[in-house]
Amino acid sequence: MKLLKSVAIACGTTALAFATPAAAQMQVYEDYTPSDEVVEMTTVKVDSGQFETYLEGLKSTWVAANEVAKELGHIKGYAIWGVPYGTNEVNLILTITYPSTAHTAPSKERYDEFMARWGEERMDSNNKTVLELYNKIREIKGVYLLRRIDVKTD
Repeated sequence: MKLLKSVAIACGTTALAFATPAAAQMQVYEDYTPSDEVVEMTTVKVDSGQFETYLEGLKSTWVAANEVAKELGHIKGYAIWGVPYGTNEVNLILTITYPSTAHTAPSKERYDEFMARWGEERMDSNNKTVLELYNKIREIKGVYLLRRIDVKTD
């Protein structure tokens, strides 16, 4: 019985320790503000010796398509990030910055506007490059949607 009482006290003390920080929770829009802007981040593992080949391909596909999307105002920007050190699970990160979450949702209007500028032939060529080259020299490790949190500093 004494052991059971000790376990109950220990559990109660642990629960209280975890509950205490809850009283100090920050309040959205009072203590911090989530950004309207969102960033789509794709992590990629490019095969050894294929980094420049992949970059060259991205220039004519991903970069070119993002330039069109940026000119149309569909995105705010994009970037390619090299990962010079780490666990070596990824060695390249692609980011696209959208003005808001709404801009990540499907939109026939934006699609039609993009395709009018980009063209069906370029889309087919890009898809062929993905199937015949990219899928052989890289692996997409993850895709994430990030939202910046601006913490107020009084």
